[in-house]
Amino acid sequence: MGTAHARDWDRYAGQAANPQIEISIVMPCLNEAKTVGDSVKSALDTLSKNSIPGEVIVADNGSTDGSQTIALDLGARVVPVSTRGYSNALRGGIAAARGKYVLIGDPDGSYDFSHIPRFLEKLREGYDLVVGNRFKGGIAPGAMKPLHQYVGVPVMSAIARILFRSPCGDHHCGMRAFRKSSFERLDLHADGWEFNSEMIARASILDMKITEVPTTLAPDGRGRSPHLRTFSAGWQHLRMMLLYSPRFIFLYPAILMMIFGLAWMAMLLPGPLFILGIRFNTISMLYAAAAIIAGFQGIIFGILAKIYGIGQGIFPDNPRLSRFARSSPLEPGLAVAAFLILTGLVGAILPLVSWTEQGFTLSDPFEALRILIPAITCLVLGFQVLLCSFFLSIVRLRFKIPEYDRAEPHDSLPTLLSDKPRS
Repeated sequence: MGTAHARDWDRYAGQAANPQIEISIVMPCLNEAKTVGDSVKSALDTLSKNSIPGEVIVADNGSTDGSQTIALDLGARVVPVSTRGYSNALRGGIAAARGKYVLIGDPDGSYDFSHIPRFLEKLREGYDLVVGNRFKGGIAPGAMKPLHQYVGVPVMSAIARILFRSPCGDHHCGMRAFRKSSFERLDLHADGWEFNSEMIARASILDMKITEVPTTLAPDGRGRSPHLRTFSAGWQHLRMMLLYSPRFIFLYPAILMMIFGLAWMAMLLPGPLFILGIRFNTISMLYAAAAIIAGFQGIIFGILAKIYGIGQGIFPDNPRLSRFARSSPLEPGLAVAAFLILTGLVGAILPLVSWTEQGFTLSDPFEALRILIPAITCLVLGFQVLLCSFFLSIVRLRFKIPEYDRAEPHDSLPTLLSDKPRS
């Protein structure tokens, strides 16, 4: 987080809540003179017609077209945010909000602020985060690029539902509402368009109550190209989601690779394997060895990433992982490493003995490789276990692992990396 960003946040973070204000409408603004007036008026009219005590905040990101004056004249509060960026403007506006609840939406004419009561109703029911769904409410022709409407947003939303078990069908909708206290718990750090993805990811990980309501999307009225860049923004969103899901980055692919590698090597150990008339021999064992080693690395990195994430507050405390860490001191790791290394050394020496007995030649090099490849695999795994055991012990020197009851019988490796705490 940059210094300027920190100053913006600190400037408004002390803003006292006003019990007379139930909801704050925050609009990030950068040269929106053509549309900010209509958006502010729509939001204020909706609050008035529905007798909702609220305020409208325009978080200005350095507009030079008079957007600030237009917003002020219509009754909005203008909060200057010096650090450029969509997420930075939102953070400044949210920090300055005096309401119990906050709704965010772009003041470009694309979102319908008459839908505020829909979001507020769900917040009053006890939800922490309420996300708009433009596909359920309706997307006007020309409001969204076809690539985004039919591919980008649906695919990214589906990925998010898989990674985080999120109920949101429109993961990137810019109109959403939340409890201000819940937002402060999220501790978001994204600086770009991935802000919205991080919000849902963090809320899901912290087991907050999330729901969605239908809303609409209209073509924006700014008369200029949007700041969004399709592939850059898409990658930012995907990267953010993956970073918050070590199970899918490391664990699941690693387990599949290890299963494949072990099964393939086991089938090739007795001798050549014939499938559909194709002969697979020791060269194929190299692929199996690579899969085993890469898979093992993935599992180890997944566990270490989760432990680091808990220590940094990225993930909540995980009783299963804490029990695993407490029950896995350095000594058992060293014992496993020693066994693998010794096994590998024995396997590596056998071809060498045969080589010397045959006058420094091998009558069947492929049979030597059949022993040597698994042996080297054991050696590599042994050294990895050795290094990871020391590294985990070093991490545990400063990582405060809570005490929990004994592990339950059904605890397993996939659940160790679960993003949600057990209820």
